[in-house]
Amino acid sequence: MHLCRGLRPCAQLQVASSIEIDRPPEDVFAYLAELVKHSEWQADLIGSTLKTDGPIGVGTRVADTRKVPGGPREMSYEITEHDPPRKSSWRGLDGPVQADGSVTVEPVGDGSSSRVTVELNLRGHGIGMLFAPIARMRVRKQVPKNQAKLKEILERRA
Repeated sequence: MHLCRGLRPCAQLQVASSIEIDRPPEDVFAYLAELVKHSEWQADLIGSTLKTDGPIGVGTRVADTRKVPGGPREMSYEITEHDPPRKSSWRGLDGPVQADGSVTVEPVGDGSSSRVTVELNLRGHGIGMLFAPIARMRVRKQVPKNQAKLKEILERRA
């Protein structure tokens, strides 16, 4: 049991996964920064809506609509770090299970390929503490599949 925002008890469960993509970090990060295109490679994502104006960066807020047990659910997040073409981080803002995470893009070899690492920390609050382990199992299975789809899309563009 951990203490989360507001010193309330919550369950924290981490998921991490990496994949190599045959595209330079600048290309990979540029595609990842197109938040409204995330549904192209994330199977459970129905769509994303930007809730703030201006370029993508720290403070940008997004509402994702995701397929979850019980039907589609809107989940909002805020970007907390944006360091192109290296790293972007975010924190979940609502819901019984919130995802804080980051995506890191590192050059591989001569820089013509990239290693993409996704780290997610799922936080369950209240009733979400019961759902967080189930969500983590789903996410742990889905993240590598999503990364494989991301790789397919980016390498096809080459």
